[in-house]
Amino acid sequence: MPLANPHPIDSAAVLAWYDRHARDLPWRVSPADRRQGIRPDPYRVWLSEVMLQQTTVAAVKAYFVRFTTLWPGVQDLAAAPLDAVLREWAGLGYYARARNLHACAQAVMCDHGGVFPDTAASLQSLPGIGAYTSAAIAAICFDERVAVLDGNLDRVLARYYALDVPVREAKDALLGALQLAVPEQAGDFAQAMMDLGATICAPRAAMCLVCPLHDGCEARQQGEPSRYPIKPVKARRPVRKGHAFVMRDTAGDVYLQSRPAKGLLAGMTEVPTSDWGGALGEPDFPVEADWRRHGQVIHVFTHFRLELEVWSAVVAPEGLDAGWWTPPEALKGEALPTLFRKVLAEVGLG
Repeated sequence: MPLANPHPIDSAAVLAWYDRHARDLPWRVSPADRRQGIRPDPYRVWLSEVMLQQTTVAAVKAYFVRFTTLWPGVQDLAAAPLDAVLREWAGLGYYARARNLHACAQAVMCDHGGVFPDTAASLQSLPGIGAYTSAAIAAICFDERVAVLDGNLDRVLARYYALDVPVREAKDALLGALQLAVPEQAGDFAQAMMDLGATICAPRAAMCLVCPLHDGCEARQQGEPSRYPIKPVKARRPVRKGHAFVMRDTAGDVYLQSRPAKGLLAGMTEVPTSDWGGALGEPDFPVEADWRRHGQVIHVFTHFRLELEVWSAVVAPEGLDAGWWTPPEALKGEALPTLFRKVLAEVGLG
């Protein structure tokens, strides 16, 4: 749907604000350094953008530093074992991102001689890089004049135009309005708009008096910026249920196995579980043992809520040859997603 009043965004005011207030981030080149000719590293920008999907800057910083210490360049990440990448990713969630990250690094090395493509269109040929990420890399690293519209910017523009429908119903119109504002300093402009959404035009507190866009902001003129963006009606998240089985041998080591190579949490490490269904059936224990029930773990995925009943037992290792045994002190080094760390914590192995 078109915007009711698509007045222009003052990119000059945004860039002037950014010069003074740009956030100091480990993957970012400051406006002052950009003026000295220092260019952003596409590898670091790409890595940060993938990590930041569905995740906060505060959560990402430590992961980013660890990744770039282990794998300083795209060639290093491409040569790393996938298991090592998944292990370092554990806790960030949305694990398909880690598999795509590894595949993308290998594609950059094999198909592009270790050099990232420099346009949004060509970047989208790489694994795991969609419209948003390609635009962010192309704008920030190569100053391609392309609009970069993320979740924070959805909120900024919904307020700027007092958008009276949910953002998803006017996404193309918002992208078009933002595209018209992109200046030659496309990279700084993209990052400035991101910073506005993260620090000034925040979800619960719009600091309109210090916002460089306050003159043209319709929500500010109405006096109720927090009314926007209009929230869409949420579909009820379905619930799935199942059982999780923590097995230890007489030495205290924990039995772990790999999840299937495709599907949810693909390739990550787990303890055995039942199928996850709509109703909780009786537990079908993997081996005969004196099983003890501990409690329930709840984990919310994007599309469903999972409730697992947690069981543990000391078992004989015979017949359990599809996985491996890990001492409790080594669990931190396993590629266990948050769900299964919750399960282990329920039996005192956190």
